[in-house]
Amino acid sequence: MVRKQLSKGEARRIAIAAQALHKARPAGEVDQRHIRRVVQTLGLLQLDFVNVLIPAHYLVVFSRLGPYQRERFNQLIYRSREFTEQWAHEASIVPMDTWPLLEYRRKTFKPWSSSPITKLGVDAGYLDRVIEIVRQQGPITSRDLPPFNEPKRKPGEWHRSVPRWSLEFHFGAGRVAVADRLPNFQRVYDLPERLIDEEYRTQCWSDDDARRELLRRAATACGIATARDLADYYRMPPRDAEPRLSELVEEGVIAEVSVEGWAETGYLAAGASIPRRVAAAALLSPFDPLIWFRPRTERLFGFHYRIEIYLPAHKRKWGYYVLPFLLGEQIVARVDLKADRRSATLLVQAAHLEEGADALNVARALSRELRELSSWLGLMAIKVGRRGSLARTLRQAVAAGAHGHAV
Repeated sequence: MVRKQLSKGEARRIAIAAQALHKARPAGEVDQRHIRRVVQTLGLLQLDFVNVLIPAHYLVVFSRLGPYQRERFNQLIYRSREFTEQWAHEASIVPMDTWPLLEYRRKTFKPWSSSPITKLGVDAGYLDRVIEIVRQQGPITSRDLPPFNEPKRKPGEWHRSVPRWSLEFHFGAGRVAVADRLPNFQRVYDLPERLIDEEYRTQCWSDDDARRELLRRAATACGIATARDLADYYRMPPRDAEPRLSELVEEGVIAEVSVEGWAETGYLAAGASIPRRVAAAALLSPFDPLIWFRPRTERLFGFHYRIEIYLPAHKRKWGYYVLPFLLGEQIVARVDLKADRRSATLLVQAAHLEEGADALNVARALSRELRELSSWLGLMAIKVGRRGSLARTLRQAVAAGAHGHAV
């Protein structure tokens, strides 16, 4: 069979459309139906609670829907029994029907080598006691558990407590699940049988069938992808993914295609649309599924992106918390953002224009997104710093928008 040939532009448009970034935002107020549709379309939201701007999973939804009430999000995710948290890409929010698909990972879960469970030799007796406390008391946090006699920490040393690690260990193995998140983002845990409907707890999937279904969902969410892209979506080793992808090709769920400039085979999801143009305009979280696998980001957009939070300040090229700006079908800028809540100001600490992009058009579109973002975050002003090739033009566009006239 002759493979379909796709251009780079077609591949980009397919990917953007599959991720629900090209559609017009709701004309009225965003409700739970819109939020539900986004999470189901993406298949998962990676959790990240760096709060220099807003936790990443909230921003992923904002990028697609615009302003919404975060309490509606929390109600849907933690009180509707439609979604749960699991290790999926990383720690993620997933639809409830994903729970049985991840059983093969829960049953082989092991604590990280740096975990006190391993390093301090936390015994089975303490871990069993944790489960018994959850069973007796219902929803708990790590503060509700008895202390563990661990060595004193060295000055400046930080790590999670043994009670917290113990709950996370049981979470990874599926013996507890997440019932809620407190305002400080701390997890509240309970037994799965109290949180997850029996139909999902009792479903049995073979390991291969579960992997194949996860890859099908990844293909639908990506639209077009390579084998590495699809394996990464649910953090699956490529050697486990490749046989299942071949089966999905045979079933007609995905089709092998050639994409201009791609060295690897592309897989096109059945039913994926190829828009003639896309009208996206979105600031993207560093953990947005469109860009979280950096080789895919470079392949689709020619955009090299690394988050620099963990680098010393003098080694950062772009900034501390840098968001790519998607306009149309290209990533045209990157901005280092911070919500200064004391002064109620959205700080644009640096604004960098990508090569070949039109500064004036980008600045106008970006200033609109920044105004919408700052309003959603309850911030009263936007302050654009002087770092970056786009800073001056963006500062003028933001000022013009504030005064209601064009640059």
